[in-house]
Amino acid sequence: MWKLTARKVRALTTPGRYADGGTLHLVVSPRGTKSWVQRITIDGRRRDIGLGGWPVVSLAMARDRAFANRRAVADGRDPLSHKRRPKTPTFREASERALEANRPRWRNPKTTDNWIATMDKYVHPVFGDRQVDLIGREDVLRVLTPLWTAKPAIGRKVRQRIRATLAWAQAHGHVEHNLAGDAIDGALPSLPAVKAHFRALPYREVGAALETIEASRASVSAKACLRFVVLTACRSGEARLATWDEIDLEAREWRIPESRMKAAVEHRVPLADAALDVLESVRPLRNPAGLLFPSPSRPAKTLSDMTLTKILRDTGLAGRATVHGFRSAFRTWASERTSLPHAVCEMALAHRVGSDVERSYARSDLFDKRRGLMDQWATYVTGGGGKVLRLHG
Repeated sequence: MWKLTARKVRALTTPGRYADGGTLHLVVSPRGTKSWVQRITIDGRRRDIGLGGWPVVSLAMARDRAFANRRAVADGRDPLSHKRRPKTPTFREASERALEANRPRWRNPKTTDNWIATMDKYVHPVFGDRQVDLIGREDVLRVLTPLWTAKPAIGRKVRQRIRATLAWAQAHGHVEHNLAGDAIDGALPSLPAVKAHFRALPYREVGAALETIEASRASVSAKACLRFVVLTACRSGEARLATWDEIDLEAREWRIPESRMKAAVEHRVPLADAALDVLESVRPLRNPAGLLFPSPSRPAKTLSDMTLTKILRDTGLAGRATVHGFRSAFRTWASERTSLPHAVCEMALAHRVGSDVERSYARSDLFDKRRGLMDQWATYVTGGGGKVLRLHG
């Protein structure tokens, strides 16, 4: 049956393909190198499978490998399946791919930076360069245990990111189990859920705070942006990135696109007279980028996320209030000083109201009622007249 012998294999030098029988061939290249190839039919298709080079793979070894492949095909298995399996990545590589997979759903660029920073500081030094399928439960706990009670907030984030990375690896067939999931709950003590509330001024003091901010030495753009945040009860990022094409002065409304909204749904904001006056004050700052509140040093750029916080620090307000806290002040005022329904007050903050079923039937955004609410708020915090103070640089 066999046509080749060990002596003949050694002696062959003429380039070509030499059959041994039973699907096995010796291929001699023009350079004189020799390798084993098996020609076999898999799922009706003829395939060539490399079995290794001679003399590392001897004639006997080549015959054994060829026989194993033939038996696999006879059993309905594909002997090439292992060759198609992607290379198992290291944890660091898997983390990078999981990061890229999740990046499109993150609206804040800082999320990416924080992911990289926590992985580089706490995880990669321990097992970042190890293949994901070689990481054990004890390795994950070696990272998390020191953080879990000493730095619980960081510990939760690190676990979440390890878990997301291993979930990516599991989905791509590199690991069978997610070792940062429920399997390690028993080794990590339960921690109380602590909800941090933003510092917020009592709503009665917001008007005085606006006067203090106006008297500060901050730029016109920064002071106007912070005042606009207060008058519209929006998030600071929504205002800092706002552009003129989102403003309809005739309709007295601001349409924030879904790409900038936390709930990923377009949000209409009714603009009170005081808010429109803020926009009038920054009209001289109009720039090619179309930003409402451009950076004073680089007009084509947005104000940085710390600009508004710096105003609070410079005016001595930071110890008692955050920029986001003005939304809380507005919400408390709306509850205590108006009789409008809960849904109207919540929608003014772009909060989701009710269950999915309830929202499917209640399609209105209660815009007209919210306009009355925002008019009352502007009147309240600007001293009754609703006219904004002149913004000096």
